[in-house]
Amino acid sequence: MTFDPTPAGELPTVCSSRGCGNPATWRLLWNNPKIHTPERRKTWLACDDHKQSLSDFLGARSFLREVEPF
Repeated sequence: MTFDPTPAGELPTVCSSRGCGNPATWRLLWNNPKIHTPERRKTWLACDDHKQSLSDFLGARSFLREVEPF
């Protein structure tokens, strides 16, 4: 059995970078224009350490739309 520290009904608030458990401080809003409507936004959360690498990953694919404080 695994322990889920996120209370039921709440979204996780940790960085979306693989293996990172740091608290998120940034929201990276993105969409894939091939499959999402222009107004649709998906969210990745990032800590200060991973904000740039996650932004670069999404930006290289032209998916990144906005970055804002979380």
